[in-house]
Amino acid sequence: MIKKLDRDAARQKKHMRIRKRVKGTEERPRLCVFRSLNHIYAQVVNDVTGRTLVAASSLDGEFKAANVSGGNIEGAKKVGELIAKKALEKGIDKVVFDRGGYIYHGRIAALAEAAREAGLQF
Repeated sequence: MIKKLDRDAARQKKHMRIRKRVKGTEERPRLCVFRSLNHIYAQVVNDVTGRTLVAASSLDGEFKAANVSGGNIEGAKKVGELIAKKALEKGIDKVVFDRGGYIYHGRIAALAEAAREAGLQF
């Protein structure tokens, strides 16, 4: 009998395949993205040391002041701008993008494009 994986298990499987190739270093840390139904999270991680250098999400105070929902494209754009701003303040301008097993479409693409427009290179 063939068992069908649920969506999240399939995404996690894709993410593991991606993570075999995408590594964040000190020179180019990894910008990883997680999305839930109502929120979106992004963080810049140095995989060599295992430390999160910068993080932004739709739960941050700066985001809530903008009065935007985290579950739509506008919210993802705002989080992309926030993560880029915080990363540039820390001196990080080049990153490796980790889409987290999600399709590069919708909120994930909007976050990535907003981060690029705000100054991050990937």
